[in-house]
Amino acid sequence: MGSSGQTGRLALTAVFVALAGMAGAETCRDDVVKLRGEGDQARFRVELADEEAERAQGLMNRDELARGAGMLFVYPEPQQVAFWMKNTLIPLDMIFMDAGGTVQKVHHEAVPHDETPIYGGSGIQSVLEINGGLARRIGISEGWELRHPAIDQDRAAWPCGAAE
Repeated sequence: MGSSGQTGRLALTAVFVALAGMAGAETCRDDVVKLRGEGDQARFRVELADEEAERAQGLMNRDELARGAGMLFVYPEPQQVAFWMKNTLIPLDMIFMDAGGTVQKVHHEAVPHDETPIYGGSGIQSVLEINGGLARRIGISEGWELRHPAIDQDRAAWPCGAAE
């Protein structure tokens, strides 16, 4: 085969590689988180709370949260975090993750209106809130990994470009 055949094959290969890269990029969106662990996966549509005012408001004063929905709280740096349920009307599970998106703690079924602090530990950079009881039903536990573009991709346990 001549050099033009090899050039054509190389160009076609480049197109497939580019398309594969685009497909991987589509798996990481601001409004979706994916979690994986112990051979299982979960996906949630999320609202992103990455500014102080959004984190302060959270899911307060909401009557419901769709089953496949949640809120992802993202902090600028890893830190010690604590949540409470003041003005929160629905029970929630809180999933606390480190800078790489690895789950460090799961608090199950936080009680509506309870003002007792719920500590996630130190070195926490993101927290996913979902409907109470759902984390236990799915099996989400310490060591699971979260995929989202807000996670520093150089530190991510499950980066956006990695295979599902």
